[in-house]
Amino acid sequence: MTATSSTAPADAPAVLHRCRELVRPALASAVARLHPWVGEMAAYSLGWCEVGGAPAPAPGGKGVRQALAVLGAEAAGAPGRAGVAAAVAVELVHAFSLLHDDIMDGDAVRRCRPAVWKAYGTGPAILAGDALFALAVETLAAEPGGAGAVRRLSVALNDLVRGQADDLLFATRPWTGPDRVTPEEYRAMAEHKTGALLGCSAALGAVLGGTAPGTAAALDRAGRHLGVAFQIVDDVLGIWGDPEVTGKPVHGDLRERKKTFPVLVALGSPAAGRLAPLLDSDPRGAAALIEEAGGRSAALAEARRHLAAAESALVGAPLRTTAVDELRSLLGFFVSREL
Repeated sequence: MTATSSTAPADAPAVLHRCRELVRPALASAVARLHPWVGEMAAYSLGWCEVGGAPAPAPGGKGVRQALAVLGAEAAGAPGRAGVAAAVAVELVHAFSLLHDDIMDGDAVRRCRPAVWKAYGTGPAILAGDALFALAVETLAAEPGGAGAVRRLSVALNDLVRGQADDLLFATRPWTGPDRVTPEEYRAMAEHKTGALLGCSAALGAVLGGTAPGTAAALDRAGRHLGVAFQIVDDVLGIWGDPEVTGKPVHGDLRERKKTFPVLVALGSPAAGRLAPLLDSDPRGAAALIEEAGGRSAALAEARRHLAAAESALVGAPLRTTAVDELRSLLGFFVSREL
């Protein structure tokens, strides 16, 4: 069946809840196989417990990647088991990447509470991240057709590392001049750092289910475009977002001198000469000038463009309409925080 639009849009929060409830038992079973101390750190990173193991009063994240894995498998007509196994693997890899990302960026807060490395120490957090990665590979390898799934995950992880490396190197480059970071370089970084895993999430269940390579490729393209949109919206929230929503300090990305998309657009405008000194000394003033120079509006327009490209990737693919409608509802919901 070719993907087409439905007249009754799916309820994205309900879809997320359904996918989390479907995946949680298998995810909890996987984490329970870890060393108890490492398992506690993993559970803390997932938002399930506090330091020491007491149950957390509130659930963790939305489960973006696991929902994409479940819906991608369902859209491709793969067995339910394929979607759950894929969801477990990508959620473990996402948790692993956040553990290491917070250490590399020096981010002390994650989801309104101390990051794992601040709560348990840097060494233990690295160990927990390594354990989550190994567990993800083990989860896929144990499934029928697991070899192809592990290969796809490996490609995504190599892209993720490439994107993370570029992101770290961007910090060493000047704000202005011939060596400055360009928006084009940013797009490539964002596709690798964020889009690769989202694309893998959407495609992995289809791969485990043995569906046609072209179907998995369409899902992967949609996820990669979603990743760029998602990263750009994160950039907007990193400058202008409400700390109660983002879980991070106001103007946090500017204080950390990150070369985010709104900043790069503004640095390519006539305001660049005034903006560069503010980026090193006055985050509040820099935020105002970035918005005045069009950085915020250009970022949101770019996010919308990639969101439209994600939807276009699904058109014409042999996917089940109901699941595709749910996928479309999530595409908009994931980036609607500022759009």
